Amino acid sequence: MDSPSITQQEFALFQRLIYRLAGISLADSKKILLVGRLSKRLRHFGLDTFGEYYRMLASGDHPQEVQVMVDLLTTNETYFFREAAHFDLLADIAAQRRGNTFRVWSAACSSGEEPYTMAMVLAETLGLNAPWEILATDISLTVLERAEIGYYPMERATGIPPELLKKYCLRGVREHAGNLLIQQKLRERVQFRHFNLIAPDSRDLGQFDVMFLRNVMIYFDQDTKRKVVAHMLPHLRKDGYFVVGHSETLNGLSDDLASLRPTIYCRPEYKSLRQLPA
Repeated sequence: MDSPSITQQEFALFQRLIYRLAGISLADSKKILLVGRLSKRLRHFGLDTFGEYYRMLASGDHPQEVQVMVDLLTTNETYFFREAAHFDLLADIAAQRRGNTFRVWSAACSSGEEPYTMAMVLAETLGLNAPWEILATDISLTVLERAEIGYYPMERATGIPPELLKKYCLRGVREHAGNLLIQQKLRERVQFRHFNLIAPDSRDLGQFDVMFLRNVMIYFDQDTKRKVVAHMLPHLRKDGYFVVGHSETLNGLSDDLASLRPTIYCRPEYKSLRQLPA
């Protein structure tokens, strides 16, 4: 069945809607992506045009469908040990702070590969019985549900070192062949939570030693980036680290962060005291 077409005016409505809800600046070049991902929702409701679907979403009568739309339009590409140097840094910081409760926030965690990588690193560095915690948040309920299960195709595991794959993952057999399951002892160390970075309810998040906000800021404009950083910073411990992706920067977004090296930030008053491994 052919996908329905979308007018520029209809596309502009969705651009404004996803920006308001999730802070995502949807470029004009993403029109084909939007049509491809949302056409099935029009068919589901028997609608003929994207204008009708937009009016349904904007009515306020279908909050669950609004969440479905957000889930479909948010990008969720990730993999285990992505940008591996950041996890080496995480291990070094954790080792320096051994003995205290060590807390890490994986913001925009997508389908869970990042926080489970963190969990493997902390289990290896501190041990499974040590006091460490990982909070993993995302705006998409769909990916969070998948992440909590911790079940992935084996091809997603190519970045996991073989010894960690053997130690923390179960290989599927029979009908589960070609898949892996993160072991329960690791899954239970990660708390997954639905969270909107631009309109957060963060009263009970607490403080973190390290925050990862990687490969999501590229979808935000400058004003939204400032808002997201301002929402997250109160939860960064005074001597904590804020980590972004290699194609991102926080320079100019906040006077409360200073660059230690590309992608790694801390509070300015602690910059002279920070010694990062080469």
